[in-house]
Amino acid sequence: MPRLHVNIDHVATLRQARRETFPDPITWALAAEKAGAQGITCHLRTDQRHIQPDDVKRLRRALTTRLNLELSLEPGVVDFALRIRPQSACIVPEKRAEVTTEGGLDVVRERKRLLRVVPLLAAKGAEVSLFIDPDPRQVEAAFEVGAHFVELHTGTYANALGKKRERELERLRDAAALAITAGLRVNAGHGLDYENVAPIAAIPRVEELNIGFAIVAESLFSGVREAVTRMQRLVRRGSRAASSASGGR
Repeated sequence: MPRLHVNIDHVATLRQARRETFPDPITWALAAEKAGAQGITCHLRTDQRHIQPDDVKRLRRALTTRLNLELSLEPGVVDFALRIRPQSACIVPEKRAEVTTEGGLDVVRERKRLLRVVPLLAAKGAEVSLFIDPDPRQVEAAFEVGAHFVELHTGTYANALGKKRERELERLRDAAALAITAGLRVNAGHGLDYENVAPIAAIPRVEELNIGFAIVAESLFSGVREAVTRMQRLVRRGSRAASSASGGR
């Protein structure tokens, strides 16, 4: 069954809306851990619109599970990550004008920089993931630059309806299978919520789902514990359904 990593960026978004000291994303993250989250994800953007460097430092000290730090290839952010030494580092594309990450990293285009940065992060003990679209060229390039994982971008799937969503789901399945054949490990995330997560949880050998906004939003109504445990139940249900359909293989 995939592990559930909870992204806390939007707790920090709420705090930064008023430049207050609350709500504290670290306190929220610890509550998510207590509710069963198996890891915490945050994205230190170059513009620091939500998560701040001090948040990452505090998370690294406080978490009892794993810190997955999302970062761009911006040299200052990479240098910070090398000092913090997160257990996992996911390299993502970043545009200042975007509301949230709009698509996967172009590993083919960024090959030169990745060949330098991936080994540096790995040497500091991080499992390195590349956030990519479910594109065979990007999967193959991720293997070539030495990544440990790919995190498949599920945003297009999440935003699609009907037959288009089924096509996107098939692309994700195919990309996951290709990555595993190539020797990569597979995570998935972006845009996942309580309605659409089960089919992604059912993709064979996906190890981790990164989900943030939906859980943070739900926690405003039901609290952190219920928001996290409800998502865990759906992930478990999707994974078990897939196992039953394949005869337990």
